[in-house]
Amino acid sequence: MRILVTNDDGIHAPGLATLEEIARELSDDVWVVAPESDQSGVSHSLSLNDPLRLRQVSEKRFAVKGTPSDCVILGVRHILGDHGPDLVLSGVNRGQNVAEDVTYSGTIAAAMEGTILGIRSIALSQAYGAGGRSALKWDCAREHGPKVVRKILETGIEPGILINVNFPDCEPDAVQGVAVAAQGFRNQALLSIDARVDGRGNPYFWLAFAKARFEPGHGSDLKAIAEKRISVTPLRLDLTDEPTLTRFAQAFAEGS
Repeated sequence: MRILVTNDDGIHAPGLATLEEIARELSDDVWVVAPESDQSGVSHSLSLNDPLRLRQVSEKRFAVKGTPSDCVILGVRHILGDHGPDLVLSGVNRGQNVAEDVTYSGTIAAAMEGTILGIRSIALSQAYGAGGRSALKWDCAREHGPKVVRKILETGIEPGILINVNFPDCEPDAVQGVAVAAQGFRNQALLSIDARVDGRGNPYFWLAFAKARFEPGHGSDLKAIAEKRISVTPLRLDLTDEPTLTRFAQAFAEGS
């Protein structure tokens, strides 16, 4: 099995090294094509007005001055050429990608791009808690990742579907199992603007999240992570809402 590994945190991210270890538990044919710098939050963007600069870091490892989606396309269509990958693994992201995160995440977008290209694709992320981004428990993803990916591949991924996996903020032996979970929703009242003033008196702003108690929905990816379970969520490329499609079709037919 040929595996293409990528991420959105950049070629030097510790999560990418973790994912390489996971991939090598599954195959000895692992290729890495990752962004030259941090691309967190770029979602499914493509570099249409700038050239893609490719740098070979070492054998089977490449850095791209571009987005995660650029990396997957360049890896599949150019670097690997006629012998494309059988699997795309994206991550391991520094921080969970659950709920609304999936619409912003470059990690998820790389898996989306792999799916668009007809390749089985899985996004993996490691949650962190009060200790912050400097205290991530990478061993959780490292130990459980190969087993989870194998199980997903054995079960099968249908065309047009990508799989989003999130590991909880705990040591490997504290994981309380795997939850096949729905995409959750946060309380958007927690989103706020942190307004500041620079040294020259000019205003600038940070997006921020207020700290408040929030109860995640039952059966959601948020709930799974809160309960120290690994969340596995299948996501669709087709964003069409069928009930609304039918309702609108009836409304416009009646009005014509």
